[in-house]
Amino acid sequence: MSTLYLLPTPLGDDEKVWLLPHDLEKIRHIQYFVVEAEKTARRHLKLLNLDTPLQQLHLSRLDEHSKLDSLPEILSPLLQGHDMALMSEAGCPAVADPGATLVALAHRHNIDIVPLVGASSLLLALMASGANGQRFAFQGYLPADSDGRKTSLRQLEKKALAGESQIFIETPYRNDVMLADILSTLHRETHLCVASDLLQQTQSIISATIGDWHAKPLPNLKKRPTVFIIY
Repeated sequence: MSTLYLLPTPLGDDEKVWLLPHDLEKIRHIQYFVVEAEKTARRHLKLLNLDTPLQQLHLSRLDEHSKLDSLPEILSPLLQGHDMALMSEAGCPAVADPGATLVALAHRHNIDIVPLVGASSLLLALMASGANGQRFAFQGYLPADSDGRKTSLRQLEKKALAGESQIFIETPYRNDVMLADILSTLHRETHLCVASDLLQQTQSIISATIGDWHAKPLPNLKKRPTVFIIY
């Protein structure tokens, strides 16, 4: 029976080998990969020294623009008995990632799913935040317009004050706008963690009340992968 492996990728541009040795052995034979961005995927795969030369690997693209009717074709190597690996652009596949649709389809075909150990920026941020790690929710992206974003922030603050940590992300070029809206919307006693460039040399993790955030210089978050947590 074929297997769909969920293959994590490094956070950021760190080019060190990131897989545990026994996980690398599990996927070394694979020739079929589903990727979010081919250029990035090939750069990562080159480091793994797979059994098959890089030029002979079969890469299928699955991103936020992919149509649902393309999934059966992407899945077809698995139905033909070939193992396959799903890769995200960065971090863990199928978490805040379009690959979740492929995993769901694979389950409907009774294909074995094997997740491999890798870094999740969401969990790393939660671990380092001081927020409640027993009750939390990941909200994905908030509305892009300022009014909608502020309305969502007020709703999330109510949940956070009830004891459920609220985790969300933003498109990197809008991070500074997001931070500004958070600081202008939430109460001074509410806590905010901003975790950027996790596992990179430029990593920064700041966790403080909104009141304390107003009293300190704000970090430059432009184009930096960032996780926000309200608690």
